[in-house]
Amino acid sequence: MGKSSSMLSGLRPLVLAVALSLVAAQPASAQFAGDTLFDTDQVISMQLTFDDPGFWITLLMNHQAGMEESIPADVIITDQSGTYTFDSVGVRLKGNSSFDFYPTDKKPIKLDFDTYIDGQKYHGLKKLNLSNNWGDATFLREKVFMDACRREGVLAPRVSFANVSLNGQAWGFYSVIEQVDKTFLDRWLDDNDGNLFKAGDNYTPDGGGLGLEADLNHYGNSASNYTGRYELKTNETQNDWTDLIELLDFIDNSNAADLVAGLPVQFEWTELLRSLALDNLFGNMDAYYGTARNYYLYHDSTTLKWNWVHWDVNMSFGRYTPQWVNDVAALPATYASPGRRLLQRIMSSQALRQAYLVQYCDLFERFTNAELDPYIDQLHDLVQPHVYADNNKEFQNTDFETNINQTTTAFSGGFWWTMPGLKSFIAERRSNLLASTLDCSSVGLEEVVSEELNAYPNPTNGPVTITLPRGAELNNLLVTDALGRVVPVGVTSNGVDLSGLPAGGYVISLMIEEGQARSYLVKN
Repeated sequence: MGKSSSMLSGLRPLVLAVALSLVAAQPASAQFAGDTLFDTDQVISMQLTFDDPGFWITLLMNHQAGMEESIPADVIITDQSGTYTFDSVGVRLKGNSSFDFYPTDKKPIKLDFDTYIDGQKYHGLKKLNLSNNWGDATFLREKVFMDACRREGVLAPRVSFANVSLNGQAWGFYSVIEQVDKTFLDRWLDDNDGNLFKAGDNYTPDGGGLGLEADLNHYGNSASNYTGRYELKTNETQNDWTDLIELLDFIDNSNAADLVAGLPVQFEWTELLRSLALDNLFGNMDAYYGTARNYYLYHDSTTLKWNWVHWDVNMSFGRYTPQWVNDVAALPATYASPGRRLLQRIMSSQALRQAYLVQYCDLFERFTNAELDPYIDQLHDLVQPHVYADNNKEFQNTDFETNINQTTTAFSGGFWWTMPGLKSFIAERRSNLLASTLDCSSVGLEEVVSEELNAYPNPTNGPVTITLPRGAELNNLLVTDALGRVVPVGVTSNGVDLSGLPAGGYVISLMIEEGQARSYLVKN
């Protein structure tokens, strides 16, 4: 997946394969965009000063009109590395439920440092999001879950904290969320030329009441059928949705054999499985699992693989319960929500479900109170005085303290909310999974780990000689292109002939007793 070794520490690979191209490892001391802000858990200070005395009315009107239009503010930021002053930073309000249902003026905010001054950045970052932690009395759901994702080798924004003031008035204690944009992609993937799609917010009503869902289902080949479900965040001028539509067509309509062979080619496969498993483990249902929103898909222009990126996880730890789920803490490990085609196809395939369970069980080993409680306590101690000092927060100090450990019910925005405790949810989730059909003792990496299929020459201009692993036969071999489509090739006595195929990347794979063997080839 990414090129950061720290991000991948401890990650057990599902697939072993021949690499076609390598990116030089970065020096351990190298600083990347945002590292100075996010590498140390800290609470920074942000002072926003607007020349317009009616700034708040303007911000509200712009947001309520659906305008993503910023107004300028001078910004002073103090973090552990020093104090930084910025002229004319673009500021706007953001959010849907976090805006509409938050009971005070502490609305979510987006900062764009180079809106008015080209190239202006803060620690290499062009944008930052200030989250008001709506619906989360602990202020920690987003931080704990996102950090867990990255520790497990999964793409997710980094999170810090800030005390924010507007025109000298204390506005509240916020989470600071890394923006998923070209800077993010370059930082984590060393590639930002591909298409980045964001799952839509699903606030356009339809017959189902949830809006046009980013459910990864195929709705025909016209881009207009998808613009209410996804947003293209890069390469907007080209506005080419072909790659996404082809992906959805493959997920929705490919036969079972092609799906098993092609899905691991289409995606950064291990990371996708771990992303889905983490949503399930942490009860993050305001995401693809449940509402089919709050995620990004990035099509890497170098590897030609799709990457899954988490987003907006303040409803994790069982905070959001879809209408078709009785108890998030009791969710089966292999649960597939209605209409979620990708999940349904993975769970209905024995081979794909087994690959998923391998990753799930690996993550489950560390989804424990012994592993997570000390970090939760550390973060609690960091933010507690700032939460207490926030007079614009949604819940009371007693709710903050209680909800760290156990479920609490509190009133906000005209509703009573039941919020599972962070520590109690972990304990209950583990207990339910252990009491269910999840049996990790029968799931071993050796059962599905792919062997390397030796093929040479690579790159090739035609014939390829293949050294088969034990138990394999050439007549079981499958060749797929970069889009996961099976392509016809000539099988020889000791390999295959790619001479009839156009130049590009291909995967040769075959099923063996232990799982799957494969090799990545380049046809030049």
